Amino acid sequence: MFRTALRNVLAHKARLLMTVLAVMLGVAFVSGTLVFTDTAGEAFRKSAVKSLTDVSVRIEPSDPSKPLTRELLEQVRDLPGAASATGTASGLAALSGKDGELLGNGWSTTGANHSPGPGGEDPRHPMTDGRGPRTAGEVAVDRLTAQRAGFRVGDTLRLSVDGPVLEKKLVGVFDTDDGNVAAGGTLLLFDGATAEKLFTAPGRYQSIDVKAAPGTSQAALEKRIDRVLPEDAVSTTGREAARAQAQMIADQTAGMNTALLTFAGISLFVGVFIIANTFTMLVAQRTRELALLRAVGATRRQVTRSVLLEALVVGAVAAATGLAAGIGIAVGMRAALESAGNMLPDGPLIVSGTTVATAAAVGVLVTVLAAWLPARRAAKIPPVAAMSSVHAPASARGLVVRNTIGAALAALGAALTALGHSQGTDGKTAVGAGAALLLVGIFVLTPLLSRPLVAAAGPLLRPLGTAGMLARRNAVRNPRRTAATASALMIGLTLITGLTTIALSVKETATEQAAGHLKADYTITMSTFAPLSPEVADTVRKVEGVTAVSPVRDVRLELDGSTAFAFGVDGRTIGDLLGLEFTEGSVDSLREGRIAVDTATAKAEGWSTGDTVPVVHQDGAKDRVVVGGVYEKAQALPGVLVPASLTDAHMDRVGDRQVLVGTADGPDEQVREDIRRALGDSPAVLVQDEQDMVEEFSAQLNLLLNILYGLLAMAVVIAVIGVVNTLAMSVFERAQEIGMLRAVGLDRRGVRTTVRLESLLISLLGAVLGIGLGLFLAWAAGGAIREELDGYAMTVPWDRIGLFLVLAALVGVLAAVWPARRAARTDMLAAVKSA
Repeated sequence: MFRTALRNVLAHKARLLMTVLAVMLGVAFVSGTLVFTDTAGEAFRKSAVKSLTDVSVRIEPSDPSKPLTRELLEQVRDLPGAASATGTASGLAALSGKDGELLGNGWSTTGANHSPGPGGEDPRHPMTDGRGPRTAGEVAVDRLTAQRAGFRVGDTLRLSVDGPVLEKKLVGVFDTDDGNVAAGGTLLLFDGATAEKLFTAPGRYQSIDVKAAPGTSQAALEKRIDRVLPEDAVSTTGREAARAQAQMIADQTAGMNTALLTFAGISLFVGVFIIANTFTMLVAQRTRELALLRAVGATRRQVTRSVLLEALVVGAVAAATGLAAGIGIAVGMRAALESAGNMLPDGPLIVSGTTVATAAAVGVLVTVLAAWLPARRAAKIPPVAAMSSVHAPASARGLVVRNTIGAALAALGAALTALGHSQGTDGKTAVGAGAALLLVGIFVLTPLLSRPLVAAAGPLLRPLGTAGMLARRNAVRNPRRTAATASALMIGLTLITGLTTIALSVKETATEQAAGHLKADYTITMSTFAPLSPEVADTVRKVEGVTAVSPVRDVRLELDGSTAFAFGVDGRTIGDLLGLEFTEGSVDSLREGRIAVDTATAKAEGWSTGDTVPVVHQDGAKDRVVVGGVYEKAQALPGVLVPASLTDAHMDRVGDRQVLVGTADGPDEQVREDIRRALGDSPAVLVQDEQDMVEEFSAQLNLLLNILYGLLAMAVVIAVIGVVNTLAMSVFERAQEIGMLRAVGLDRRGVRTTVRLESLLISLLGAVLGIGLGLFLAWAAGGAIREELDGYAMTVPWDRIGLFLVLAALVGVLAAVWPARRAARTDMLAAVKSA
């Protein structure tokens, strides 16, 4: 039986090729994901561990808002067993290239203090050219950034930390183990005093790294340090810090790994339909052969094993080729990242035993499991079937049972999904479980649904004559086969439609809310997401045409015993820049030194206008404030607004999240240019109007959607392979029938048209079901979003849905090209003779 199974595989190479390709693509997705994330994770882990080589103990504040002091640094440095102690003051620092454009992006553009030892060198950042910075006008840059930007010692660099442009002389280039730099970021070094002034405060550090003297263990040194640590500081050994960083990197890559593997799982799930369809058709075509095997003594178990052995061989081939393709995908992903400027730290390609085993298990198990039902059907073929050319089709009773089960699953899934929608955020589990049941239920029901849906296309096909009639009948002749083929495409389009609808609905809602409460003509922010210096607001106030300016500062307070996150604003101008709807009091109360709270906060705390509330500021100072107004809750605003004049004196470091700007005549390009010029034409400072913010949000959303489309494209490609495979085998199966049609007058063009229309019907069936399901699931998921995004309303993207239908039709036409040509070339005499 093993030899029989092997001969069958070799005899049906062309028919099994598409199945191998479908499984191979899924395995390649899985193995490529594992290889890439293992490679990236190991490279970053080694980089992190290397950067901690000279760190025996690391000291950090338990509250990041309260940096460590210079007194603690000196106290630790003098401890027995401590060879050296280095304080770190670091933060975001945007660097301009020679073309004036920003180098790096966002959080990866950083700056830190140069801390030379007795020999004048900082062991963390060994210089490769020049020297370290010594004065406020000097700076050093990492070697990779210098190479990318073409910087040389002696150049003048333009940079920005919190808004105003700084010009500093480049005096040194250094090497670093910082993974962010390897990934395309930048690192600047300032002299100690300048770094403290820019990032923390004079004499303040975010961490202190201590190196043990020879003969002193990390644990022993940590114990000595713990004796002098204040209550608001904690220590960890270098080994513990390295483990923590390695775990953090593993957690970060695990998230990406899970996301990519989820889409790989979707692709493999789609592939299951193709495998099951292929083996079902192979079994049907080999009815006589399998029945003869039964007639000469083969048992049902042997026939089942024979079919499963074929699946095993197919799965093994697909797994091996998929693993090789996956390694290539991982190499390509790394090259693509590096070409986009996102470098990975140096390191070898990691192909672990787990990856190889996973690829083998996935390829073989998916194929064998998908072929199990066809194998069972093959075993049930009676020996008497050898006397007949066609085995008996599935009974009507089987379809009735299937339809009953499908209807029950679909009804339960729809009910659970609707229940989850009504429960809001608490209904996420119900929506997820209901969506899964509904998807399975619709798949089971697809043979039943295919008949009325295909029949609905009858009026459109009638003008096409015989070809249209034959295509419609062929599409519903074997409803199980049609269902399996259409369901593969349905799954991909369900996800694509649902994600698109949710994303665009969120975009519309967020845009409306932004337009609803923001009256400012411009907002000013840092592209690095760093806080802006108060100097920015003071500078903008002096620009001609500017009529109102207000900073927006993140403030943490303790109000009536509860921690509250608030925005500090200029009470004199905020009413001109924010369009808030007050249910009690007015925005003028902020001008008078009172606070304003939103309706949700007022209700939760039981506050109303005129109430006096005890407050504890960030520095521990106690005071009392009066509630001057209650405004309608706004998504982009916290629950509390306070006048900045009340809180600035209690903050160690004042920084603005953004600056709101109002002008005399509305948005005007000349005023915008004047603002930019006043701020030094820094590429790190963004001066945006409402349209700019909408476009930026749209660009981010479109990028996310394009990534999701790219990941789901694999499932759609596999679905297309399924359509091609089904049509090709169907053409082979119907060769006799096609020959008879040709003999009675149907020309080659008519044959091609018939096959193409059949493919088109199957593709559109999957598209209609997928789009309908996607819209329903998007509506259900909106229940949870509605609570997290006030005013959320589902927006149906009719234009994109139309595009999805057109693409599905195109898929149907393209998938039929090869099967249609093959059908048209059928030798009518040979086909009729084989009858």
